[in-house]
Amino acid sequence: MAGPLAVRPLYLAIFLLSAATLAWEVVLSRVFAVTQFYHFAFLVVNLALLGFGAGGTFLSLRPRWTADDQQAAAWRPRLEALALGFAAALLGGYLFVNALPFDSYAIAWDRRQVALLAAYYLALAAPFFCVGVAVGLALAVSGPASHRVYAANLLGSAVGAAAAPALLNGLGIPAVLFPLAAAGVAAAAVAARRPSLLRFLFYAAALGSLMWATAAPPAAARLRLSPYKGLSQALLYPGSGVVAEDDSAVSRVTVIESAGVRSLPGLSFQYHGPLPPQFGLFTDGDDLSPVVDTRRPVDWAFLDYLPEALAYRLRPGAAALVLNPRGGLAIWQALEGGAAGRPVVAVEADPGVLRQLDRLLGDRSPYRQPQVVSAVETARSFLGRDRGRYGVIHVALVQPYRPVTSGAFSLSETYDLTVEAMRAYFDHLAPDGVLVISRWLQTPPSETVRTLALLREGLLAAGVEEPRAHLVALRGVQVATFLAKRTPWAAEELAEVRRFAQQRRLDLALAPDLQPSEINRFNVLPEPYYEEAYAALLAAADPRPFYAAQPFDVRPPTDDHPFFFHFFRWAQTPVVLATLGQTWQPFGGSGVLVLVALLILSVLASAALILLPLAVGRRAAGAAAERAAPARWRVLTYFAALGLGFLLVEIPLIQRFILLLGHPTLALTAVLAGLLLWSGVGSLLAPRLPWRGTLAALLAVGVAYQLLLGPLAGALLAASLAVRLAAAVALLAPLGLLMGVPFPRGIGWLAATGPQLTPWAWAINGCASVIASVLAALLALQWGFTAVTALGLLCYAAALTAIWAVDLTAGRPAVPRPPAAQSAPRPG
Repeated sequence: MAGPLAVRPLYLAIFLLSAATLAWEVVLSRVFAVTQFYHFAFLVVNLALLGFGAGGTFLSLRPRWTADDQQAAAWRPRLEALALGFAAALLGGYLFVNALPFDSYAIAWDRRQVALLAAYYLALAAPFFCVGVAVGLALAVSGPASHRVYAANLLGSAVGAAAAPALLNGLGIPAVLFPLAAAGVAAAAVAARRPSLLRFLFYAAALGSLMWATAAPPAAARLRLSPYKGLSQALLYPGSGVVAEDDSAVSRVTVIESAGVRSLPGLSFQYHGPLPPQFGLFTDGDDLSPVVDTRRPVDWAFLDYLPEALAYRLRPGAAALVLNPRGGLAIWQALEGGAAGRPVVAVEADPGVLRQLDRLLGDRSPYRQPQVVSAVETARSFLGRDRGRYGVIHVALVQPYRPVTSGAFSLSETYDLTVEAMRAYFDHLAPDGVLVISRWLQTPPSETVRTLALLREGLLAAGVEEPRAHLVALRGVQVATFLAKRTPWAAEELAEVRRFAQQRRLDLALAPDLQPSEINRFNVLPEPYYEEAYAALLAAADPRPFYAAQPFDVRPPTDDHPFFFHFFRWAQTPVVLATLGQTWQPFGGSGVLVLVALLILSVLASAALILLPLAVGRRAAGAAAERAAPARWRVLTYFAALGLGFLLVEIPLIQRFILLLGHPTLALTAVLAGLLLWSGVGSLLAPRLPWRGTLAALLAVGVAYQLLLGPLAGALLAASLAVRLAAAVALLAPLGLLMGVPFPRGIGWLAATGPQLTPWAWAINGCASVIASVLAALLALQWGFTAVTALGLLCYAAALTAIWAVDLTAGRPAVPRPPAAQSAPRPG
């Protein structure tokens, strides 16, 4: 066993490797968000994490690596080799997958794509495998000090989580890869046992080369986007080119100049004037948003032919709040659609958008107009702190048309389109203010029906008894626009609505006094599908039968279930499978079925990685060691429950902190860094804390978080960002401390009773974490994040049950006395 002084380099090496690995996970998610689609990023990143479990399995099959007579002398060269392997696999794997011609659209019919996907997986799993072996080896050789190794792993991961956004903001992709590889090289240098001139020159050259590559990344490392991304398609237009790009932890914002960019959603066919000169703004290579080129003369007459112009015609001169304007078209609508000088507040979550428009347009950027006040945060966070009341609240339509049948964006959360969001919008309307929302028309009616369901719930929450009297809707060819008020529509207002619809040849799809003769007049359909659906929803006293009768799930999303673009029903599965390979969608369509397939693959792969050491280990271990070791079912239950529980609790916390901190990236960073930091502290304190008592306290604290976190977050929304960030980290302390204790206590238990099982326990924990990440997404889609957290706490309860009969003083399961011995009479 290595002595206390000898293992100090071990802690530092594990700290550096863990920091680089967690940062690489964050960067990798950004890489695939830009180059591919959400399905693909989720699939590859989660499968790659199986490398951790594979590392534990590898160690279980190499018992000599952790044997007492070998570990003191051999761990340093092995750890050095693994750290260098991590650095090489990180760079090599990235360059390999960046050059590989994988086509997610063709995978449903082209078998070669399955092989390419497997190559993706193996290349991306390699660095995780190296780190999985390294951490498992360190846990095994450290013996009673394993809690310090685990603390180094957690604290390093916390630093990596906090550093990743800063590195992405400062360096961008691909430059950020090389410092992460350098951290792996530095870990190898720390682990090196015998310093020599040759070794010094090698490490100096390696680190110098990586720093050089950071400053000047090679051309082969530049991101290659999928040819199906919107940006890739737009650049095919003759004469198109990138004029500006901003890479950050939030997104990659790309602005192109192209004669082919013509995007004015909902523009009436009655407009015959010139279209404005436009740039195309893309976020992560997709989601085209138009940017009016104000450097050249612009005829703004087109703005009055967009359907949202009706709101500004109804409320001229009123203060306006524009939410998520992205390229700024909605800001120009607010500025030009009514009286000059009207105050306009524009809330945009992506700071890269503002930076790019400022660089491109300067003082002519919509965000830099004298009447415009810009706020860089999410709409919900802004509304939680703002006390203003607005005559018009405009929720801008910035997402492109996405066929509802594809399910391609089922997994994306949208907190601006939930029941709670609608309540916030109505709360911030002036007494006679207007809320305007436009959404794409889908066949069959779904996206706009869900929007109407949200408005209905928001009005009911605002105290409105009859929502129909407060709603009107206009239907064009592709877009439906809803206008809602807290007060009923007046007769003169409805007359203005009809005049606008008549002039712009837009169909009146919903109004308190809508007549059958008024529907389906201009944009004629075989049947008035949308008008009938809207009327049926508002006529229902209980909307649940209406929702159940729809071909798609159109129930209104909530903050606990914020998946506005998730329309899938399980009854659609036969249709999806029958059309597999016949639709032009990544992975053939439905995102839910991709998750199900991923869960099945993860379970099968994890089962193989867990059961293989179980079959081989009994032959490798001696009979005495087998008899002394704890029951394998107990070890399997305990460490699997910990792996599942940790992520099932962590993932919903990230979602809940989005509303508090104002941006998903900031919430991800704060929760990962904060939770891992406090868990690292808990690991250091683990030997001093009661094992079963800590698990019981964890369950109690978890339940308290469920009840109290929402009200606490709401009370903090009015504070500054710095205060909210500090409060978030502090709020995570009790839970994080407790979550850091069970794993090192379990490893300590194995060190005393069955040290040969330590690598296997590490493999179980890693595999369970991968299953948990997929399971959490599926459960959240079906039942919401509260159900995910509840399952996580149940997993911790299962862990407590597994060690309930363990003799904590002897470090092995207690052996109860036979009943006969307990009741035997004392002799004579």
